[in-house]
Amino acid sequence: MVYVAAMGEVFAAAGWVSWLLLVASVWLGLAAVVTFFLGRATRVLQKDERRLQVPRAAAKTLRPGTQIGADPDVGGRRRILIVDDDSALRLLLRTTFAADEFAVEEADSAETAAGIVRFWRPSVVILDINLPGTDGIAYCRQLKRDPERAPIVVLLTGADSVDRGAEAAGADGILRKPFSPLELLGTIDRLTGAGRQLSVEAPKSDDEQIVLYARDLARLVDVERGQRRLLQHAYRQTVTALADALEAKNPLTGLHALRVQRYALELTEAVDRRLLDDPSLEYGFLLHDVGKIGIPDEIVNKPGPLDKDELRVVQRHPLVGAEMLSGVVLLQGEGLRVVRSHHERWDGAGYPDRLAEADIPLGARVFAVADALDAMTSDRPYRRALPWDRAVEEIVTQAGRHFDPGVVAAFARREGRMHQLCDLQHAVGV
Repeated sequence: MVYVAAMGEVFAAAGWVSWLLLVASVWLGLAAVVTFFLGRATRVLQKDERRLQVPRAAAKTLRPGTQIGADPDVGGRRRILIVDDDSALRLLLRTTFAADEFAVEEADSAETAAGIVRFWRPSVVILDINLPGTDGIAYCRQLKRDPERAPIVVLLTGADSVDRGAEAAGADGILRKPFSPLELLGTIDRLTGAGRQLSVEAPKSDDEQIVLYARDLARLVDVERGQRRLLQHAYRQTVTALADALEAKNPLTGLHALRVQRYALELTEAVDRRLLDDPSLEYGFLLHDVGKIGIPDEIVNKPGPLDKDELRVVQRHPLVGAEMLSGVVLLQGEGLRVVRSHHERWDGAGYPDRLAEADIPLGARVFAVADALDAMTSDRPYRRALPWDRAVEEIVTQAGRHFDPGVVAAFARREGRMHQLCDLQHAVGV
């Protein structure tokens, strides 16, 4: 059949090891670009605020980059002990520290903290001065008795004149309440030698504590969104570069992956636009044939029909592609299912898993129609492109056999738009 002949095409792909090295190089280059822009974003945030206000007398006791006496941190995370009798403030402080960067314990008194420190030696102690029982100044003095084992201590206070007592007790830094989370993180990073120096506006009243947290949370969310957009752009560039690298070895098929991706996205919107909420889908469309990297050149470049053994090798490419991409977080979801199942048939006669009907992932069923459409309406070494009407007739004829009837019905409703897209792509040389 015309469609069967059209689907017999193979992409030329030579030296899969070389191409993997190429892809790795492209990814490293894009990662460098992302790192550069993230660095710029961080520096912009730093310039928007003023420097931290930590008393000079306290800062003089610091040994930059040294965490005195603390046990090795947990899995690379810094150990933080919060000592404050205000449970609400402890909750805010715990929320400030990301779980992947800090290991956090908390205590409501110096006596409770002493029991924790005995078995769990922190790198940093966040210590309120006004504690019940032993006050923060006295407990700081106890923590600093052994300079070789003492943690870094940051005192919290609402008073204005505690600098001399804090210095005498050996405190490394002081934060005056209310303070912002960025101020706290910046202080800890600087005292532990991490080198980040964020700056914030000085607070004016105790009522501002929650407001400060809300403000800084909003700023951090904005930064995170910007970073995520940069990463998504880098992912998109990397995937596109990989698809281009595959197709550059076979100019006879042109930019098939890009064309079929556009067809598939258009058709997905007609079938179930909720699928488009899965960000992996568009990448699965673009990388559907990545498994052909592993097919020998003599097979992919063979001008005539393939024999049974050669066909069996070609039919392994969905499995190879799915295996190659299985560890890529970006493709987890419908995108990876498209890579594995885009050659399955509605009647169960496809490959590699011989799935049938609704067992075939919906994204793969949509893609099968888009893939066939591009195969039939593009020039191939063994034939010229078929007229649009002939290709549409073939797709309609195969409903219920090769293709999902529901997807074909959606294609029929969107056929005019698909035709315009086809003309546009071929007009611009895509």
